[in-house]
Amino acid sequence: MNLDLLEKLTQTFGPSGYEDAIRDIIREEVAPLVHEVRVDPLGSLVAYRKGTGGGQKIALAAHMDEIGVMATYVEEQGYVRFTSIGGVRPLNCVGNRVRFANGVVGVVSVERRDDANSLPALQHLYIDVGATTREDCPVAVGDPAQFIGPLLRQGNRLVSKTMDDRVGCYVLIEVLRQLKDTPHDIYAIFSTQEEITLAGARTSAFRVDPDMAISIDVTGTGDTPKAHPMAVELGKGPAIKVKDGGMIAHPLVRDKLVAAAKEAGLPYQMEILLGGSTDAAAMQLVRAGVPSGCVSIPCRFIHSPSEMVDAADVEYAITLLVTALRV
Repeated sequence: MNLDLLEKLTQTFGPSGYEDAIRDIIREEVAPLVHEVRVDPLGSLVAYRKGTGGGQKIALAAHMDEIGVMATYVEEQGYVRFTSIGGVRPLNCVGNRVRFANGVVGVVSVERRDDANSLPALQHLYIDVGATTREDCPVAVGDPAQFIGPLLRQGNRLVSKTMDDRVGCYVLIEVLRQLKDTPHDIYAIFSTQEEITLAGARTSAFRVDPDMAISIDVTGTGDTPKAHPMAVELGKGPAIKVKDGGMIAHPLVRDKLVAAAKEAGLPYQMEILLGGSTDAAAMQLVRAGVPSGCVSIPCRFIHSPSEMVDAADVEYAITLLVTALRV
């Protein structure tokens, strides 16, 4: 597994709406592997690989953006109040650090509250960037920031911020690298703004007008203490989506992925996610409708600075998609 590439992807700045830096990294990786690369009006990167003929037009989508925060107000003492970019949980913020686009690092803390035993809300949190006055604060209203969380390997487990969905971007890059022959025209969409509106995948898929679409994203697991029951675990293979909070996977796509897993002798799991969704939910609704599905990487601690995946699940997901796309 190319940990140097995964580290580069996970650590690059790219909250929703601010994906320029991560797009440049991905463009450098995929340009030698495809026939054409373009950037759509909302910033999604679309890499086109021409097939050998007789196949379908297939869109594969992994989102480039990450959750983050945005400064909304600077207090007289230089503390920064903020709002969320995407699904930020206050409990995951306290004591963690964020990095703004200009490189400034701040510590997230919580103000004193009358009921200290209750969970704080975002309005109770602030960022300390080391400023002492509003005038010397290096952060302005509207500045975005990402969470800080380096890539670590513990045995076969990989931990980092932004596995959601830079690990999906990694899988899609490696699929393009390993897929030698396919009858299908492949459109690899590295989408923007999935964490807030799904806008990037929706608009790019409208332009591509594919016959089939497959999202590559993460999903939760049911293998942690007192977790909500879910038939997905780390290390048991990639998950093939049946249903989530925004869509039901098209049976043609779901069955194609299951058949590929069986053909390659891969472990796989069937995913039913009660909340949340992926780019597939947006792509299936463009134009007259697109049969859509999703390959999910099981992930613990989603939307925290320490998201955890299993390296074997990542490698199996690559093999699953390469196998599915060969026919």
